[in-house]
Amino acid sequence: MDDERAVAQVLARYVRAADHRDGAAMSALFVEDAVVEIYYSNGGTREKLAEITGAEAIGNAVAGMMVPHPPRGWSHHTTQDHLVEVDGDEAALDAQFVVFSIQGDERPADGWPAGAFGAQGTITPIESGYYQPRLRRVDGAWRIVHHTILLDQPMAFPGA
Repeated sequence: MDDERAVAQVLARYVRAADHRDGAAMSALFVEDAVVEIYYSNGGTREKLAEITGAEAIGNAVAGMMVPHPPRGWSHHTTQDHLVEVDGDEAALDAQFVVFSIQGDERPADGWPAGAFGAQGTITPIESGYYQPRLRRVDGAWRIVHHTILLDQPMAFPGA
């Protein structure tokens, strides 16, 4: 696999770990002293919302701070338009993202009504922005060193 694809796959694993609320999988994507900075990009002016330092703390934030999925609920982080630059053992990625909240309808006890067809429930976009991780190749594997998240909307964090 070429380096650009390997770097993009780190982001693919990142969004899946977030969707699964899998702190261990998330931590494994970062170097030990990694930093995540989260900003609200208010018309191009960055307003810092949060900073998390350390792979373990980043994983704990995913497992403990992200809202658990409700019954029949899920989230899908999608990324697109990846711009990848690789320079030796250093890389940078810039990708747009949208997070969708999925809520499946409960199947009625007597079955779906006549005429019902296809997926039953709602899919709602709830978050968007840019992911801008910088990565380093460590022991042959790409790991995130610094991750900037630029949100298109303001975000509330517990205790902040």
